[in-house]
Amino acid sequence: MQIANTLVDLFLHLDKHLNTIIGQFGIYTYILLFIVIFCETGLVVTPFLPGDSLLFAAGTFASIGSLHIWWLYGILLFAAILGDTVNYWIGHFVGPKVFHTKSRLLKKEYLDRTHKFYEKHGGKTIILARFIPIIRTFAPFVAGIGKMSYGHFISYNIVGGFLWVTLFTFGGYFFGNLPIIKNNFHYAILVIIFLSILPGLIEYIKHKRTAPAKAPANPPTAG
Repeated sequence: MQIANTLVDLFLHLDKHLNTIIGQFGIYTYILLFIVIFCETGLVVTPFLPGDSLLFAAGTFASIGSLHIWWLYGILLFAAILGDTVNYWIGHFVGPKVFHTKSRLLKKEYLDRTHKFYEKHGGKTIILARFIPIIRTFAPFVAGIGKMSYGHFISYNIVGGFLWVTLFTFGGYFFGNLPIIKNNFHYAILVIIFLSILPGLIEYIKHKRTAPAKAPANPPTAG
């Protein structure tokens, strides 16, 4: 519970925490931001780290001169692309080994299905996943497991990373310092989080609604 409260506080008051970090670490803030974005996209064990909101907050501080926008943008873009790349190769080398063990949950057919799914929807999945928390952390890992060719993956990775970092970093740079957002920053973060999880929520609702319709009807029994 304490960890959950800490994470909630981190997200809702990201502007205050980032301001403290900039004041204490100065130029080394770029390194810390790089590490957070890299870990959030590159390690499947850290999907809880702030992504969208951190990019937006960092862009906001760049707008007032606390951070240099082009240094910030380049570092965050590199972190996002490198993170997905590392995650892909972890899935590529480590992921398949998981399926060698006999398990009801980890069957070889799951690996084959993932491969087929990414062959058909790979580009769309990798790009759109950037804008969905949790999913963006696991998408490159699953792409590596599914053996999507690295040539295809890196192109989708670059496009998705560019769109994600550009949208949120410059969104914060141009709009984060507006009085209405600056005075209600925690609400702005909540809106960003809500919009980020909305696509996944919609897909989940659609799945729940269509699942019963797809279930085969039981034939009537003679009585």
